[in-house]
Order: sequence, then C-alpha cells, then structure tokens
Amino acid sequence: MTQRKSVQKKAAVKKAATTKAAVKKAASTTAAVKKATTAKKTAASRTVAKKSASTGTGPGGTARKNSKSQQTTSTTARQRPTTSKKATVSKTATKTAASTRATAAARTEVVSPAIGSRVSAPAGHVSFVGTGPGDPDLLTVRAAELIRSAEVVITEAPGHVDLVRRVLGLPLPTPGTEETDTDLGADGPEVIDGGFGEDGQPLTHAGRAKVVVKQAKSGKRVVRLMAGDPFVYASGPEEAQACVKAGVWFEIVPGVPPATAVPAYAGIPLTTKKDREVAVVNCAESKVDWTQYADNRTLVLLSASPGIAAIAKALVDAGRSPETPVAMTRVGTTTEQATVVSTLAGIAEDARAARMTPPAVTVVGDVVDLRGTLSWFETKPLFGWRVLVPRTKEQAASVSVRLRGYGAVPEEVPTISVEPPRNPQQMDKAVRGLVEGRYEWIAFTSVNAVRAVREKFDEYGLDARAFSGLKIAAVGEKTAAAIAAWGLRADLVPSGEQSARGLLEDWPPYDELLDPINRVFLPRADIATETLVAGLPELGWEVDDVTAYRTVRAAPPPAPTREAIKTGKFDAVVFTSSSTVRNLVGIAGKPHASTVIACIGPATAKTAEEHGLRVDVLSPSPSVELLVDALADYGANRRASLLAAGQPVTRPSERRPSARRKAT
Repeated sequence: MTQRKSVQKKAAVKKAATTKAAVKKAASTTAAVKKATTAKKTAASRTVAKKSASTGTGPGGTARKNSKSQQTTSTTARQRPTTSKKATVSKTATKTAASTRATAAARTEVVSPAIGSRVSAPAGHVSFVGTGPGDPDLLTVRAAELIRSAEVVITEAPGHVDLVRRVLGLPLPTPGTEETDTDLGADGPEVIDGGFGEDGQPLTHAGRAKVVVKQAKSGKRVVRLMAGDPFVYASGPEEAQACVKAGVWFEIVPGVPPATAVPAYAGIPLTTKKDREVAVVNCAESKVDWTQYADNRTLVLLSASPGIAAIAKALVDAGRSPETPVAMTRVGTTTEQATVVSTLAGIAEDARAARMTPPAVTVVGDVVDLRGTLSWFETKPLFGWRVLVPRTKEQAASVSVRLRGYGAVPEEVPTISVEPPRNPQQMDKAVRGLVEGRYEWIAFTSVNAVRAVREKFDEYGLDARAFSGLKIAAVGEKTAAAIAAWGLRADLVPSGEQSARGLLEDWPPYDELLDPINRVFLPRADIATETLVAGLPELGWEVDDVTAYRTVRAAPPPAPTREAIKTGKFDAVVFTSSSTVRNLVGIAGKPHASTVIACIGPATAKTAEEHGLRVDVLSPSPSVELLVDALADYGANRRASLLAAGQPVTRPSERRPSARRKAT
C-alpha cells in the first residue's frame, strides 16, 4: 500500500511539472504572437506614413487626390477599430518625418556670428590670421594650429610661404633649385598668392576678397595670412565684410602689430613713467594734419620712410623741436633689421645715407634716447651672420635653432647621409652574439651608432632586456642621453675629453679574474677613427669592429651656394665632425679666407687644418650646443674689439683679407 501511494505521488508530481511546462510554453507562444502582431502593425504604420508623405498629407498639407481620400474613408468605415490605431500611428509617424526633415534642414544652415542670420550651405570657413611683424617665432599658438589644419592658405607677403613651411615642419626650398616656393607637396595645403592676380598685377582689396570668398565657397578650410594684425591698418575689415555678404563663416586671429613689436625689437619703449601718451599714424592712407601732433607725445609712424623729409619738416613747422629724437627701423624683428637714430632736423639725410627702404617703422619722441641702453636684438653676438651648417638633415635642426637664438641666419647644406652598411651580415652576427652573451662590453661612439643598433633590435623583435649582464660605454653625454632614451644607463662615460681618445683613457684594462669575457662589441661608422680599435687590444681586450652604418657623401649643393662658400658670403662654417670637413671641401670647395671656422673637437680641427683651413673656434667639449656657444663668444669678443677701436660693427663677410687662410 505504501509503495502504491509513493508511485501515485510521483506520477502526480510529474503531471504537475508537465502541466507547468505546457503553461510556460503557451505563455511563450502568446508573447511571440503578440510580438509578431506588434511588428506587423508597426510595418503597416510605416507604410501608411510613407503613403501619407507621398500624397502630400501631414501637418499643414491636404490630400492631392480625392479618390484616394474617399478610399481611405471607406476603409475606415469598414474597419474602424483597427484603422483607428493605424491612423494614430500614421499621424505620429508623419510628425516624426516632418521633425526629421526640419532637423535636416537646420543642419544645412550655418549661422554667421557677425550678423546672426542664417545662410545656405555649403559654406567654408575663413580664418583671417595675423602673422605679426616678421619674426616667425612671434606667431600665436592659435595661428599655428589653424595653419596646420588648413586646406587652402592665401598669402600676402613674400615670406608667408616660408612661414607655412616652418610651421608644418617642411624643408625650405634650396636656393638655385627648380622647386617653387608655393609647392608644398602632398603634405601641405594649397597655397594661393593673395598679393597678385593671375595676370601678375597687384590685387585690390576687392580682388583679394573675391579670392577669399571663392575658396571658402568650395567648402574648404581657408587661412588668409595677413601681415601684422588683420584689423590694424590691413584689409581685414573689407574682406571680412565680403565674407558676411557671401554667407561665409569667419574668425579673426590677432597678430602682433608692427607698431609695437618693431620698436620693442629696436630697444625703444613706447611709454615710460614720463611719456605716457602714444599716437600711431599711418602715413600712407591720406594727407595727415600734423598740427594735431605738435605736442610732446610719442609718435609711431607707419609707411613714413618715403616721405620722411616732408613729415619731419611738417612736425617742426607745427611746433616740435628740430632736436626731437627720431629712430627709423626697417624690416624689424628679422635678422636684417637695421635702425637709424637721428633727429627731426637730420633724419631725412641720415635715412637716405643708410638706404632705409620700406617696410619701416619710425618713432618720434624722447623715448628714442633709451635705445642706447636697451638695444638687445641688433646687439646679439651673431646678429645677421650667415652661418653654414654642413650636417645631416636630422642633426642640423638643433644647431640651427641655437644659432637663431644668437641672431644668426643658419643655412643647412647636406654633406653626409647616414645609410645602412652594404653587408648587413656582420651586424646581424654581432647582435646575435650580444644576445648569446659573447661580449663583456659594447661601446657606442655616436648617436648614430645607438640608432643603428636599436633599429636592428627592432628588426629582430628585441628590447633593452637583451643588454642584461653587458657593460655599456658611451663616448660622450649626447650618446649617453641617446642610450638613456632606450631605458639603459651607460656604465662608462669619459670623465675628461668626450671623444674616443677620452673614452680610451678611462677604459679599464682586462682582468682575467674579474672579467669572464675579454671581447668588446664596437658598432661604428665605416669611416670612423681607429682610436679604440688600436687602443683596446693594448689593454687586453679583443675588439669586434662592426660597421653599423655608412656615412655617404651627399650631392653637391646648388651653384649659388657653392659660389657663396668660395667667395666668402658666409660669415662662419660650423664643422661637427671630420667627415663634414672632408665632404664639404669635396662637394663645394674650401671656404673663403674671411669665413670663421668653428670645429666641435680636436679631431675635427686637425682634419680642417689638413685641408688648409685655420680654426678660429674650438668647442671645449664635443657638444653642438657648446660649439655654437663658443662661436657666439667669438662673435661677442669681435664686436667688443671693433667698438673699442672706434670702428663700425661689421660681419666677417664684409671684410675681405687679400690671401686665403692657411693653417699655422
């Protein structure tokens, strides 16, 4: 009996479970049906909405065909409950479609921030960018950002294309080549000359405005470069108004005005505690009533150089003292800047004698007297010096930047090119030996050697961990810094002279008890000196001299550059290695006797002397920064000597010794 009850109980439980599963399945089926019905209704609603849109019905519209309207009404009468729901959905869908169209229409309109009205798209974007008075370093951060993102750049001044190249990091065109100034290649924007039209004639304000609007209408990001500030004695207002009329969105990026920057670079403050009023006068616009400037306030005159005689006479006639100080500065903020200091009585004659030509800024007032103590730009030790930098492209950048800081005009001439070795098997074998623990030391004698080994590591998929247990030597601080950038630290750096000779002097001799391996890996250039190769075996070390890279002589520079080197138009040459000496002489000839020769170290100086050159400047240690500093010290001492002798300060290229310099 008990067993039968147990069986019955199990059967009941099983039946209940089956019933529960059936109920769950039915619920699932119901949900599926409901979902399918909903999807079907939604599809029907979309169809109705499409028909409604195609027949012109919707908010604010009426049926286009009465027959279709009657048919819809008849259907509604027969199927009122179902159609009522569809009509509701159709109405909602129609409103949604109308809202979508309105949103799309709104997206095809832009708002002109200048007038707050809506204009039709497509419309581009114009940025009127002030480039300042001439010094590229005075360009604003916003201006540089816009130039980098521009698709079209419309220039105004001759130096604007070089400015764009500098901002984009593109090389300047080499003098004497067929490369055009406006050809920036695939990496740069399209450059359009806004100063002259296609016929070669200067463009008017209206003509420039048409060029700007035409480019912006194409939907491109346009940067209109303007000298100084776009809204200070420039055509910015006229061109911006043309953009407003054409419905083109624009922005103004102020630049440093020449009226304030040029006097500052000339060492002339426009205001002091005593002189607190300044008036800026544009002498080119119209006839000026000089009687209103008869007081003692400071005057900043723009475009005054052509008529300075008449202007000075008018100021004296108006009541100014003939002894009022006057300073005229041409091409201010550039390394060609020149300033003439005189008085109202003598400025015309002095400016003519100094051949002062536009663009020039003239300052009238007692503040000019402060130039004697505040002149800082034109008194830089290398101001205006044309310095030849025979380096590889990568290495020349740091030298040029430092030279510009001292007022020099660097000109980079490629003389060597770093190339992989012709036979890479030797380098491959050495790197495998390094990984397998064949070496006790690795000696890096240049940054290029570090770069060559690192590239080989990347090729094999290795990293700095492969140097575990290996001692590292660096020829100098620059090479040690390159090693540190790899995440490593040099174990040996010369304590004295930073050269292969100095490294050899500090190199420890081989000790059988302390050094388990007596082999040194020496990756270097194919034409490097033999100092370490010859000296390390004397200390008991075996050297694997491996060619990690080749220094290949570059192609000769253009004819104008070669002529400038031979005729002394360069004020100085900076030699940073023995190979630069050999290659420069080989591809361009010897520098002129008047050219100052600066060498990075004793080995480079010896090579220069072997080629018949006398070394004027020697860096205290093999560092390009210290080499440029030493050249600047030479320039400062030379300037002081000329002033002490009562002679005018001239550049080396302005004095021509009769005989070619020879080594002494």
